[in-house]
Amino acid sequence: MATQEKKIQYEEGKKQSILEWMLAQKKGVFAYPLELFICLLSLGLSVYHLYVAYAGSLEAHAFRSTHLAFVMVLCFLLRPLGRASWTAPKNAWFGVDLLFIGLTIAIQVYTLWDLDSFILRRGDLSDLDIYAGTTLLILLLEVTRRVVGWAMVIIAAFFLVQTSFSDHFFWIFYGPPSDWFTIIDYLFMRENGIYGIPLMVMATYIFLFILFGAILVRSGAGRFFINVAMAITGSRVGGPAKASVVSSCLMASVSGSAVANVVTTGSFTIPLMKRIGYRPYFAGAVEACASSGGQIMPPVMGAAAFVIAEFMNVPYLYVALAGLFPALIYFFSIFVMVHFEARKKNLATVPRSELPNLKEELKRGGHLFISILVIVVLMVVGYTPMFAAFWAIISILVLSALRKETRMTPVQIFSALEEGARQAVSVSVACATAGIIIGCVFVSGLGLKFTTVIVSIAGGELWIALVLTMFASLILGMGLTTTAVYITLAALVIPALTQMGVAPIAAHLFAFYFGLVSAITPPVALASFAAAGIAGSNPMQTGFHSFRLGIAKYILPFVFVYNPAIVFVGDWYHVVSAVAGGFAGIYALTVTTEGWMLKRVGWAIRLVMGVVALMMFHPDLLTDLIGWILFVVIMILHWRQTKREGALVTEVAA
Repeated sequence: MATQEKKIQYEEGKKQSILEWMLAQKKGVFAYPLELFICLLSLGLSVYHLYVAYAGSLEAHAFRSTHLAFVMVLCFLLRPLGRASWTAPKNAWFGVDLLFIGLTIAIQVYTLWDLDSFILRRGDLSDLDIYAGTTLLILLLEVTRRVVGWAMVIIAAFFLVQTSFSDHFFWIFYGPPSDWFTIIDYLFMRENGIYGIPLMVMATYIFLFILFGAILVRSGAGRFFINVAMAITGSRVGGPAKASVVSSCLMASVSGSAVANVVTTGSFTIPLMKRIGYRPYFAGAVEACASSGGQIMPPVMGAAAFVIAEFMNVPYLYVALAGLFPALIYFFSIFVMVHFEARKKNLATVPRSELPNLKEELKRGGHLFISILVIVVLMVVGYTPMFAAFWAIISILVLSALRKETRMTPVQIFSALEEGARQAVSVSVACATAGIIIGCVFVSGLGLKFTTVIVSIAGGELWIALVLTMFASLILGMGLTTTAVYITLAALVIPALTQMGVAPIAAHLFAFYFGLVSAITPPVALASFAAAGIAGSNPMQTGFHSFRLGIAKYILPFVFVYNPAIVFVGDWYHVVSAVAGGFAGIYALTVTTEGWMLKRVGWAIRLVMGVVALMMFHPDLLTDLIGWILFVVIMILHWRQTKREGALVTEVAA
């Protein structure tokens, strides 16, 4: 068994996979049985999903339950009881983890041993079915505590208790109680509850996209994206910050993870931003905001986007297209803000000689972009996300081998498969536990009552319902993942919004956006805190500046609720008007908050530009026209004044 020192050594070298770490040890891989088992289990999970994607989906219950069993066993090993990390020396609690693993495997064997008989017992459960289902619920809540946190455990437990003892509750939570037989039948025996839509989407689509991202990063795409962004924007005013926005847009659109993207691109861009004069907390905030935008940026949006498609029963491409322009507007707003900040502080630029050469970078890694095009083309043609993700994985393996700089060794490929499986653990657990919440809401009938109450409290006023939904999302987002927040609101709140006349895609995206802004919203702003660690800045100060820089993400949800043309709802001319107005409106809003255009502007122009932003966001062609007239007039007057002062030449050159 590896010594404690060597385990600490592995913790310090996290860029290595477990497989790479074992191969680097002198004793050989068989000297580390626990590490070897985790590695093989992770590889097995990835290979299992690749096989299913190639051969076709298995029976629904068998496929989803096997996925969850893999994930739960991995979780018990990776997040052991009573230890800070699985690399720490074993303690007396290790036996409990082994017991939990044994129970998980036993329940899965029991489920699959005679699957036909298991399915036929739905509605007529045996005592053993109830014991197995109850045990699985307890085990699932335990792994949720380990990888997601107490918040989701408490919420899931509340709904379980409320469904069982609703006659002891009050207000909308009061109602006829459901017996444990009914709850287990719905949550455990059927493809609802634990094995419902969230876990189905995770096992079918999301896992493959996480795997694709892991392989893409291993091929050197992360560094390639950063270098391309630096080559394009690095020599301009605020170049490293702009490169952070561009590279994060490229990288996070594939990975879909805000914190992971902060660590990947931020370790390079944040020191560069600090070097040219950006304050540490501002540099961290830029990276956090840009990285968190990956979850809203097509073609591979965050995991919740796939769940949206399933809940709405529409192709994923429909959701991706709806989210395209709001995402571009969001990144545009950050880009403008970092430019204004650089101008206000008169920051230095990075010499061209220190930057990567764009032609050389494209020659070295440009072919990797084809794998992303494979996803887009296959989904546009009409293939499923599972099919598109599988062939994207195959394409990146083939494409990376075409050039020496991106060619992966067999060890690197297996390491990517291992890492992808481990990255999927927390998302899978969150999806399974979210299924408990959805199942309980359905069994108790709470969802319909919640919708009625929201409509009643709002008094028919949509803005009140939206504000309530916003605060609910922000509060839930402090303790839950984006996917879990969205799923909870999809069951409780979104029906109320659609009942009040909100376009379905706008209602779903509204909850989706406010579920993910928790990554940059204090007091729990994980992406901001991760960026602060790299920047060496105060975490809360970085969080509050992230909130300011990411203001567009708080405003855009209200925009596409009241002006759904921006998410492709309506005639083409309304869509064009909404999108153009969205870009102009967010620019006007940025001028209002930052007090800068070509040079510093006074409060009069800032207030007028604030009015322009409101007019641009309003879904009326007349207000759009008035807004455009004011916008153009102010821009021309400001341009002429700047030209007279001789500052325009340097601004254009930047």
